[in-house]
Amino acid sequence: MRDDAPADLFGAEPAPRRAAAAVVAHSSCPPSTQPLADRLRPKTLDDVVGQAHLLGPEGALRMMLARRTLPSLILWGGPGCGKTTIARLLAGAAGLRFEQISAVFSGVADLKKVFDNAQRFQAETGRGTLLFVDEIHRFNRAQQDGFLPYVERGTVVLVGATTENPSFALNGALLSRCQVLVLNRLDDSALEALIVRAEGELGRALPLDEAARATLRAMADGDGRYLLNLVEQVAALDETKLLAPADLAALLARRAVLYDKDREEHYNLISALHKSLRGSDPDAGLYWFARMLEGGEDPRYIARRLTRFAAEDVGMADPSVLPLAIAAWETYERLGSPEGELALAELVVALATAPKSNAVYKAYKAARRLAKETGSLGPPHHIRNAPTRLMKDLGYGRGYEYDHDTEEAFSGQDYFPDEMERVTLYAPTPRGREAEIRKVLDRQAAMRASRRP
Repeated sequence: MRDDAPADLFGAEPAPRRAAAAVVAHSSCPPSTQPLADRLRPKTLDDVVGQAHLLGPEGALRMMLARRTLPSLILWGGPGCGKTTIARLLAGAAGLRFEQISAVFSGVADLKKVFDNAQRFQAETGRGTLLFVDEIHRFNRAQQDGFLPYVERGTVVLVGATTENPSFALNGALLSRCQVLVLNRLDDSALEALIVRAEGELGRALPLDEAARATLRAMADGDGRYLLNLVEQVAALDETKLLAPADLAALLARRAVLYDKDREEHYNLISALHKSLRGSDPDAGLYWFARMLEGGEDPRYIARRLTRFAAEDVGMADPSVLPLAIAAWETYERLGSPEGELALAELVVALATAPKSNAVYKAYKAARRLAKETGSLGPPHHIRNAPTRLMKDLGYGRGYEYDHDTEEAFSGQDYFPDEMERVTLYAPTPRGREAEIRKVLDRQAAMRASRRP
């Protein structure tokens, strides 16, 4: 960006020319050796693919530019979806000086220098600076707080890029001063548009049949930059025939699955697995189970979560799945990977196809609440233990009916404290084994009611 550009916030110089100048200045490589991803970096916002919800005619960023207001932003999205490019082009469209730093390589001294330069530039020209901070979540809380006065005074328009959920990665004070925009991973049509654009730049079609072309897009996993790197590798091949998917797989390394075992994607995938099983979908359950394994998740963690699911979501509708879960877990411990993972896959299918009930889970939570509310009420005297004569004289154990000696082994006595009314906590569902349990409890409730005075 030229320092002698017009002082107007959304200056008179056309955005495409400004952006193009920024892109050329960004790379000092000759065109012949410049990476394809850099050569194809969009020169205008119209060139950006896959983010129509932000850059389309009704997109959030388009509306901001139309209103001639650009607030501080947090761009949240996966690798290669266009965060850096969009920030650079926004600076051009808004007539702002563009400054870029990375939280990975920058410290307090670097931030102070950036802010000093921005203040000096604003004093000299009356224009602001768009400060793009890549991997902003890498800054600690104190460093993030350091942005606040400069954002509030308008010295900088902060545009932070992050691959992590801002709710967890950024502190509340900074988030409250920024608008969070979510960038989509590039879908199949956006990736194909990039391939066509790359072929135009290269001056020839890639030696791929349609299936291999689809495989190439799949290998990119929504990352445009990675896709263009793959295209560059394919274009360098000396091939006279069209490559099939198997040929392509043999020539190119497949990208590792994006998965951080201690970050948001970890919880997103285990949530997807849990909810697929709750929705009785064994196919989706197996898919998310496999996704977690491919991402390097510890099968023991999955086994623990599946065991919890057996108790929480299947419950008494099919109590046999809880020991099955323990058996699958133990099988994995004995066999290890990859053989032991088959037992966990069997468990996934068993849990998905089992009848579901969270009645015990709800009853347990209700019982905990009730226990807190009622404090230290004691058991009724007739069910208290009476090991001494004094306790017997006080009435402990008096009137207790031994259920095994009664009809149907059910006395119908009350076992709640004398000071509280009887409460129904467990409400069996009409599914699986609980359907029979419900019949028994209904019959016993009628018997209990008939013996009340």
